[in-house]
Amino acid sequence: MLIKEDDIPALARGCAVLGTGGGGDVRTGSLAARRAIQAYGGVPLIGLADLPEDALILPLSGIGAPTVSHEMIHSVDEPKRIAEEVERIFGRAPAAVMSSEIGGGNGVAPVAWAAQLGLPLLDADGMGRAFPEVQMVSMYVAGLPADLVIMSDVAGNIVTIRPVDGLWSERLARAVCVAAGSSALMADYVLTAGQARGAVIEGTVTRAMAVGRATEHTADPLRALQDELGARRLVTGKLTDVERRTSGGFVRGSAVIEGTGADRGRTLTLELQNENLVALEDGRVRAIVPDLITVVDTETAIAVQTESLRYGQRVTVLAWACDPLWRTEKGLETAGPAAFGYDLDYVPVEELA
Repeated sequence: MLIKEDDIPALARGCAVLGTGGGGDVRTGSLAARRAIQAYGGVPLIGLADLPEDALILPLSGIGAPTVSHEMIHSVDEPKRIAEEVERIFGRAPAAVMSSEIGGGNGVAPVAWAAQLGLPLLDADGMGRAFPEVQMVSMYVAGLPADLVIMSDVAGNIVTIRPVDGLWSERLARAVCVAAGSSALMADYVLTAGQARGAVIEGTVTRAMAVGRATEHTADPLRALQDELGARRLVTGKLTDVERRTSGGFVRGSAVIEGTGADRGRTLTLELQNENLVALEDGRVRAIVPDLITVVDTETAIAVQTESLRYGQRVTVLAWACDPLWRTEKGLETAGPAAFGYDLDYVPVEELA
């Protein structure tokens, strides 16, 4: 398949939904992807089976606070500098680009980065959604060593980190990110196609486009999206309170939705760290990480990112099951409630709802 310019809107809508509020603004990623396709042509979308075992895969993502990355746009030189550093370290060039996280702008922008590098895009990612921390990827859960992180910023700096494990990769990369103004481009878990088998979540670019196309040409986009995702509707209502701050390279805060119509009298509170992490109603958990929680516009079913939440918006909150990898013991240790400091047990959304 060739990703063309007219595929970008559907991809962006799907990535925004899978981003669970984070992953960066899809509008800037979409603009970059469309301009890159106009300049360099369509981007081949390939599977792992299309690559030889020793082919290098370059996972790329923006790291930092979405409120900052919306204004501090990545330059076209950042992916090139990272690719050159990879070639210097490994002695050969990358064979394909992969999104580290399919959610938000980090799912769309890799189309631009692949086009700029003249490489295909792998139909896979490391999350199946968006998560805020570097070690929260399927490669870490699969046990691959987190021994290399390469970062570039808009000022032209290149930083190569050799962490001892995944938790140190987050600490060190976050410190570099904050020094760069809370926004940078990052390659972590540079791996071969052989290592990627069973360690990445395959088919997620295709999945994002299917999610985005589900709301096209339908009288009821919200119902169409809910059916495509197999999602539970937690509440439909109005945003009545938003508390949001940028701290330590993250957006943190909460949002309150008061139910309207059939949900009048109900109140849902979302806890945020770049992404929507927990949905609470009257102190009871309705959905919790690593399952996906997304806020969408009630009329259009377009996802609303955490940095775009505003008082008075009419929204619906949807929740659905994460990839099975995240429900394993290692997956929950990596990105379950305790990983974010919550003293709450993980219960699958299908049981809670």
